[in-house]
Amino acid sequence: MNSHIIGWAHTPFGRLPQESLEELIREVAAPAIAHAGLEPDAIDAVFIGVFNNGFQKQDFPSSLVMQAVPQLRFKPATRLENACASGSAAVHAALNFVEAGKGRTALVIGAEKMTALSNQEVGNVLLGASYQAEGEGNCAGGFAGVFGQIAEAYFARHGERWDSLARIAAKNHRNGASNPLAQIRRDLGFDFCRTVNDQNPRVAGPLRRTDCSPVSDGAAALVLSNADIAAQAPQSVRFRAAVQVNDFLPISRRDMTRLEGCQTAWQKALLESKLSLEDLDLVETHDCFTIAELMEYEAMGLTPVGKGHVAIDEGWVEKDGRLPINPSGGLKAKGHPIGATGVSMHAMAAMQLTGTAGGIQISNAQRAGVFNMGGTGVANYVSILEQSR
Repeated sequence: MNSHIIGWAHTPFGRLPQESLEELIREVAAPAIAHAGLEPDAIDAVFIGVFNNGFQKQDFPSSLVMQAVPQLRFKPATRLENACASGSAAVHAALNFVEAGKGRTALVIGAEKMTALSNQEVGNVLLGASYQAEGEGNCAGGFAGVFGQIAEAYFARHGERWDSLARIAAKNHRNGASNPLAQIRRDLGFDFCRTVNDQNPRVAGPLRRTDCSPVSDGAAALVLSNADIAAQAPQSVRFRAAVQVNDFLPISRRDMTRLEGCQTAWQKALLESKLSLEDLDLVETHDCFTIAELMEYEAMGLTPVGKGHVAIDEGWVEKDGRLPINPSGGLKAKGHPIGATGVSMHAMAAMQLTGTAGGIQISNAQRAGVFNMGGTGVANYVSILEQSR
């Protein structure tokens, strides 16, 4: 592929009561362009990932960036939405723009303002990404309830994996404690994550509070360019592969104990990149709930189906393991502002590949995978990135 990431910016994720969606976009737009070593008028197009669906009244966000960077006036700007994969939808749209030669550069922004609503209201908004015609939107507990049902079905087929889910939560919180951008910077420990009590109650099915990603505000931005511009940039990371796969929306049309869309996206991306999973040094994957990360181990081919617990129980996915997964802390600790997530994952991977990830740095990282999922494995995006210098 001809496209590179040459700049990025990232707000802290968390409860940010003073920031509106527009202010979050403002905080990352100009800094990402400056980080790429470009002037604003060198940007050829803007792609913005925002889910919204009722999180706040200001919809139609594509031109909000122009208040922050007036030089972008009259440049094409487009909003992308694909549930929790809205950020990656924006990344891949920008990538297609550059690959097609429609422009030399693109600014990508992912943002979401969630915390102005109550937790119950947030749950109702997120259920908009489920299949309403069959009553999925009526699930008690919001989207946690949907993944609680998935966890119950998985346990029924493959055995109860309470402790494995707790180990995933503990790993991601331990990693997030070293990430200054993370929403939850506390090493909670395995014992806390496995114990059900007032501080860690059961939320839905087998899922405890520590199995669920938090409600978050935040934004992240990338600048993508062609190879000619990247050669002059202060830093660059090349796309080796980028694949999108969508599956049926109704869960009833799929095996809810497997993420087959995720599996297909990984298979196609590895084929496109001419690499195997063993060639990657880390993966940032979509752990909206710990059961999702466990099933993603299987979908990416790290373990056979039903054996995802082995990867966490034997430490394969720790920072010093065979394939570090979510060294950033993942959605579980870093936070999950819906539209920002996919852009953030790409930014975290780019930091790793340029050796600028600080306390979460994986030694000598040369290639990274990113998996971002919308809904219950419906919209699936895999990117494979590598050092270009």
